Amino acid sequence: MFAQVGKRRTGMLLAAVILLALPAASQQPPVSAVDQVIDRIVAAERATVQEMRKYNPLIEVYLQEVLPDSELGAAPQRDQYFLGKAMLSKGVLYSGMNTSPKGWWSRTFGGMNVFSRKVEYMPAGFLQMVYVDPTSFGRERYEFNYVRREFLGEVRCLVFDVKPVKGAPRGSFIGRIWAEDQGFNIVRFNGVFSGSRSSSMFFHMDSWRVNVAPGVWLPAFIYSEETQGKTGFWDNAKANFRAQVRLWGYNLSGSNIESEFSQLLIEADNPVKDQSETSPDRSPVEAQRLWDRQAEDNVLDRLQTAGLLSPPGEVDKVLATVLNNLMVTNDLFIEPELRARVLLTSRLEAFTIGHTIVLSRGLVDVLPDEPSLAAVLAQQLGHIVSGHPLNGDYAFFDRLIFPDEETLRHLDFARTPEQLAQAGAKGYELMQKSPYKDQLGKAGLFFATLSHRSRELPALINPNVGNGVIVQSELVAAAPALEMANKEQVTALPLGSRVKIDPWSSQASLMQAKPVSLLSAREKMPFELAPFMLYLTRYRAPQSEAANVPPSEASKAVQAAKGPGQQ
Repeated sequence: MFAQVGKRRTGMLLAAVILLALPAASQQPPVSAVDQVIDRIVAAERATVQEMRKYNPLIEVYLQEVLPDSELGAAPQRDQYFLGKAMLSKGVLYSGMNTSPKGWWSRTFGGMNVFSRKVEYMPAGFLQMVYVDPTSFGRERYEFNYVRREFLGEVRCLVFDVKPVKGAPRGSFIGRIWAEDQGFNIVRFNGVFSGSRSSSMFFHMDSWRVNVAPGVWLPAFIYSEETQGKTGFWDNAKANFRAQVRLWGYNLSGSNIESEFSQLLIEADNPVKDQSETSPDRSPVEAQRLWDRQAEDNVLDRLQTAGLLSPPGEVDKVLATVLNNLMVTNDLFIEPELRARVLLTSRLEAFTIGHTIVLSRGLVDVLPDEPSLAAVLAQQLGHIVSGHPLNGDYAFFDRLIFPDEETLRHLDFARTPEQLAQAGAKGYELMQKSPYKDQLGKAGLFFATLSHRSRELPALINPNVGNGVIVQSELVAAAPALEMANKEQVTALPLGSRVKIDPWSSQASLMQAKPVSLLSAREKMPFELAPFMLYLTRYRAPQSEAANVPPSEASKAVQAAKGPGQQ
């Protein structure tokens, strides 16, 4: 009798908790409250799947295979990298920008190669992790069990455990979902696709979505990890890895340009005057500089249009400040002025485009301190001071008219070994006269760690369009001995430590994470991967836009599921 009463009270409490998330006008009995919420989550998820088919964002998959390490816990042994377009408009279709499938087996099956008994990781398999179930998410295929309410950042969520019903097909989702309690959109799901009876296999995932517009949550970050070592097909086939998946560039359709054009006014009564009444002649040197600047601007615009380069923002200002420190103390005056931009990819690379220095997001992430950043920038400044030019052919814009997917095949900013050596020597000279001259050892430790990990992480270190980070031997010689097991010696950070990307606008910004004291050397994780733990917020439209925001398909579908008279 006591057990029966306890069970009844638990059911009443669950109904009361769920009702807090329902509209006040609802008069349904408590016993159906959970069913109402599930129906609304299902309706919202189906609307989200339809919304996602409007977009073809960029997708980057970076994976590190790891092995146990007695001192560091787990250390990377091999890595793989994929960059391409997520063709959500065509379902689960990956279009690579930098790689192609290795062979017919990988194209057909993925999973494990039965001939080599090695796991073949396919980017399309990670792309599937943006969906809970793209075709049949509902109570006809899944059982839903309410767990609790929980905040993910500022967003209050209803948490459910989900598993396939008996007889559900292979590949159905099993795990946990978080649905925000206003539009009932799934904002996070954690689990695995069930069943693996062939050479293909499913990996565990923790998939996050962000609120990019009213009622619209789109996939942005996915973490995947396998540490059990079994694939379920061959006992000796290992799948020990960590992977980060990032999606961005949803708004690459040129809507900002169209908006700007729509605001142009033709004023016949007050015609716009030219900037100057006179037309001064250009000297040959000035004309050459303007030609080079035109080529530079063309390339930067093309990279940004393709979603590979962040629009100008706060990270650029930080880089420009360090560059200014180098220039002022070395009495450098450079025309046209220097600029700094951020490439949005994880690979560690730095290069120059004319008088613009470009650092990848991954490189900015892992740099541990300002002297290390200054050393990397000094190398690139060495190219500019040494007069290493950009290909002037890029001033003809027809050379930049190609599909976004082919951007990395058409653009190459790598320097010759002779140019790299000349720029490195000049960069070291600039550092010796800079405010960082007494901290060269810190930069040397970063380069030493990069060299130490280079054999295990070739995919991270090999660049997409420029040069990898060149190890400065003079700085390494000035550094103390590298001690990987010393938790006090932080020489490089994990990926994702400094820069975050807005998946809608592709804007890079600095993270505001608080510093954390390390408990052991295992938490140093230089150049390594960690799970995503996002602080979710709801979309806040600028005041100028808030008055006329049309409802999205997702929000209209959720409203229809609520029924008339419910808000």
